[in-house]
Amino acid sequence: MKNLTYISTLLCVMLLAVTACDVQSVLDQEPVDQISEEAVWDDPALVEAYLNDIYLGMGHGLYEVMLASTTDEAHFTHGYGIPEIVESNVSPSNRGSFGSRGDFNHWDWADLYFRIQQVNTLLAEMQETTIEDQALLDSFNGQAHFLRAYFYHNLLRIYGGVPIIQDPNSLDDEDITPARNSFAETVDFIVQEADAAATLLPVEQSGDDLGRASAGAAMALKSRVLLFAASDLYHQNPSGMDVTGYSGANQQQMWQDAKAAAQEVMDLGAYELYRPNPATPEEAGENYYQLFLTEKPANPETIMERYYIETRDDGHNPGLDNGPNGYHNWAGNTPVQNLVDDYEMEDGSEFSWDNPDHAASPYEDRDPRLEASILHDGSEWVQRPPDAVQYDGENVIQTFKELELSDGSVVPGVDTRDGPIEDWNGSYTGYYMKKFIRNDMQHGSSNKQEGSWIFFRYTEVLLNYVEASIELGDFADARRELNRIRTRAGMPTFDASVTGDELMEEYRNERRIEMAFEEQRYFDVRRWMIAPDVMNEQAQNIYITAEAASQADRSSYTNYNYEVRSQVPGNRAWEDKMYFQPIPFEEMNRNDNLIQNPNY
Repeated sequence: MKNLTYISTLLCVMLLAVTACDVQSVLDQEPVDQISEEAVWDDPALVEAYLNDIYLGMGHGLYEVMLASTTDEAHFTHGYGIPEIVESNVSPSNRGSFGSRGDFNHWDWADLYFRIQQVNTLLAEMQETTIEDQALLDSFNGQAHFLRAYFYHNLLRIYGGVPIIQDPNSLDDEDITPARNSFAETVDFIVQEADAAATLLPVEQSGDDLGRASAGAAMALKSRVLLFAASDLYHQNPSGMDVTGYSGANQQQMWQDAKAAAQEVMDLGAYELYRPNPATPEEAGENYYQLFLTEKPANPETIMERYYIETRDDGHNPGLDNGPNGYHNWAGNTPVQNLVDDYEMEDGSEFSWDNPDHAASPYEDRDPRLEASILHDGSEWVQRPPDAVQYDGENVIQTFKELELSDGSVVPGVDTRDGPIEDWNGSYTGYYMKKFIRNDMQHGSSNKQEGSWIFFRYTEVLLNYVEASIELGDFADARRELNRIRTRAGMPTFDASVTGDELMEEYRNERRIEMAFEEQRYFDVRRWMIAPDVMNEQAQNIYITAEAASQADRSSYTNYNYEVRSQVPGNRAWEDKMYFQPIPFEEMNRNDNLIQNPNY
């Protein structure tokens, strides 16, 4: 293999620190601008450094552009390639946000295969290394198998069946033009890799190894992939191509496999819901909010997460990216009314604008997760910056469009696009994201937020179990686990009368609410084949008017009126080609053996 050059700045500094005592010793040294294979693969510290770099390929969900804005969860205020996706205008040469900026690199064909090449190299070299510590070798190999499974599972979810490559040399050889493996073969390979990882890794990581792959993470990945494999999209398989699904597979057996995989994670006994028994709805909402800001080991729900510290350039700032413009934030990914309306009432009934009581106070007595996830007009938030205090003395979100004051003047809310602070950054929807955003730091600044992004959490595993159980007709099993999630959320549970299609509808809405903004909805609406319905609905906003004696005195506000409108920029439209993303033009041009996804 070729020498590995410039593995990292740290490694180069280590090599440059070597000094020479005489001319001969200088001649005997390795070149200081290169790191030889032997130096890397026989040194545990250098292998770990190489492995650490591979983890970066997992990405995360807190980039400035979030996958939520490609769905019926949110609208991205600034464009950046999102309109091409929600309007079904992508093509192999223009994939919108999937092909620009880098926010979605963890879904990108070339980037994922680069990471797979790294994994293949590491696994091959571990067969030849002189490292004798078997526990260490098991750890390196186990993490590598997990990472390869993870990268292929991202390829599978976006593109369907893809070329399975395990030879580290093949991706460097321009003469090698692999064909796509079938969807079934790709699923089987991911499951095989996850199983291999699980046998080599501890159930959980701890101490300095927090954030690394574990057996629990590998098993959660397997649960996710088998749930996908059992889903309708891949069994109805409209294109009939073997790279987009199955032909004649036993779907019920696959639901059995999916349920069993989720059960295996549950049986580990290593994970549990975070604060599962709240005393009040208010406590339930606060628990849910803190779930995403509380790291392991204090959070037993987390199976695997990526950590960030404020001083690192690769940190994240969801407050600046997504927070209200009245705090000098950028209002990037803003929740849409379509999502807000799907949060149930606190008693478990549906919210309805046709109900006069609901329409008069749409944010009262709702599912506690609404208040924990979304900032709306009237939400209590953090201290305003000095230039905004004159408009809001109580640190309460203002997204009303028209507030008629006692002197006859009409003013907009400070957190709107018509407001007095950064009006170009305001939300079009009337909402802002709260989930993932700390309320104990300065907002409106470029300070990075300390925290983490959760790749897998126990609730997802329980939801996977619930879905498979419903599909199998095991309604009691489904209700038991679904009710645990509902109890933690402060919501009423379901009794034995809720079965069949009704239970499935409740489950799907529960998954929508519980996993909001966590890179689940994009895939769920596709695998359930409900995307033609939900993605053809226009993104809706809220238009609020009220009266007041003073804008800064919230207690003087009266005569609120709420109106749902469709005034969010863009014309959402679904085409069936969007079940899968197109393979990039440059990849198709490079490899004549690749088959493009249908309708591109």
